[in-house]
Amino acid sequence: MNPDRAAAPAGRNPRATPPRCPRPLAAILSALPQFPPAFAAAVAANAWLGDTVSGEKLPGAAGRVIAIVVRDAGLRLRFRIEQRGIVACGDSSPEVEISACAADFAALAFKREDPDTLFFERRLSIEGDTELGLLLKNALAAAPPPGRPPSPVRVLRALRMQFPLRW
Repeated sequence: MNPDRAAAPAGRNPRATPPRCPRPLAAILSALPQFPPAFAAAVAANAWLGDTVSGEKLPGAAGRVIAIVVRDAGLRLRFRIEQRGIVACGDSSPEVEISACAADFAALAFKREDPDTLFFERRLSIEGDTELGLLLKNALAAAPPPGRPPSPVRVLRALRMQFPLRW
């Protein structure tokens, strides 16, 4: 158990199954195009994490395609790791797929859960290029938890990264 995690309220099991995305919502999300949520996730990740997940910081991941699968929401989001951050991409074949439910991804992002714990509890899985998956997992585990919302300048930079100008 993560020692930094707050104690569970009385009567709640801290290891209880996390809440799931409601099935009607998952049915809608899984039927929609996956690029818009991948775009939003890439902007949010770049705005909050900066270049933590980038080809600059992780040369072994540069130019490679990854997929994040949010099992209970029916989402399969694909990203390419560029020199300065991550970019949403369409139907490219991912080299690695990292899967978990939405609540577990949120717990990882806010440092309420350790990725190794989720992996050994089979709540987080890595398929495909395991070396790339572990490189990403370790980079994200070392990133600080989100604090204050990013500045407007940082959000605009993250948005611009999704629309690279090619001259």
